Amino acid sequence: MHLVRKLAQYLVALWVALTLNFALPRLLPGDPVDAVLSKLQQQGPVDPESRHALEVLFGNTGGPWWQQYLDYLAGIAHGDLGTSVTYFPTPVTTVISESLPWTLVLVGMVTVLTFVLGTALGTIAGWRRGTWIDSLVPATTVLQSIPYFWVALIFLYVFGVTLGWFPLGGGYDSNEFVPELSFAFIGSAAYYAILPALTILVSAIGGWLLGMRNMMVAVRSEDYVVAAEAKGLRPLRVMTMYAARNAVLPSVAGFAISLGFVVGGSLVMEQVFSYPGIGRAMLQAVSNSDYALMQGLFLVITVSVLAANLVVDVLYGLIDPRTRVHA
Repeated sequence: MHLVRKLAQYLVALWVALTLNFALPRLLPGDPVDAVLSKLQQQGPVDPESRHALEVLFGNTGGPWWQQYLDYLAGIAHGDLGTSVTYFPTPVTTVISESLPWTLVLVGMVTVLTFVLGTALGTIAGWRRGTWIDSLVPATTVLQSIPYFWVALIFLYVFGVTLGWFPLGGGYDSNEFVPELSFAFIGSAAYYAILPALTILVSAIGGWLLGMRNMMVAVRSEDYVVAAEAKGLRPLRVMTMYAARNAVLPSVAGFAISLGFVVGGSLVMEQVFSYPGIGRAMLQAVSNSDYALMQGLFLVITVSVLAANLVVDVLYGLIDPRTRVHA
């Protein structure tokens, strides 16, 4: 029953998100039809019937909002997210399917790696205060306070321009490879992803380290930890199974939310490195008043965040039995 209630709550949240997703882009200034017509007019004269055809194509027929809303929900139910203005006449689903893997692989893997490293270092730093690991906290906190696009620009200048070790932008060497499942292409993509990944790692690890370190310091003096030490249990077991297991709970919640936002990409980072991910596609959609693409991207991000929160609700019950609610 508890799981059913949770699912019902998230379904209501999904409906609210879908409604906002429909309304917000339409409140922005600009008309996607005018944007496409201006591009077509640069190539030659446009027939008067072209506007009506584009309005039908983008689902903006001038009818009442409730009719557009129903058409919008029906399109989502059938997997039709419309046609992108920015990448006209490419469907939105195609744009998302081409951009999403880049973001998931880069931002997703780096987010997981940052969480694991930050939590592990924070556990040791909080358990063994005053050691060299504990001295990493101020340095990583300072790095976190610096805007990460500045870190990206510094890395790009030092390692890309000055030393020439890494490329200045892109997701892979487009002169030699095409996107495919081959070792050569994967190696090229991994090489191009080093600087963006390092930017995210350096900018984000300080938060996980500091948060876990402070929780470990607070949990260190709890009665159950003192009792475990008094029983003569091994220090490693006490640190991991008693102290860290309880101290990590806030970090798990934050990690689940961060993981949900992974599909949104790192907009500024992707723009600095010209990385072909979701964040760059979203910037292009906003710049071109691409309602359909904006709605598709927001929908993917919303579903991911809701799914991540649902997962963390389930994980909390497994990690901390006190949070379980019995019907």
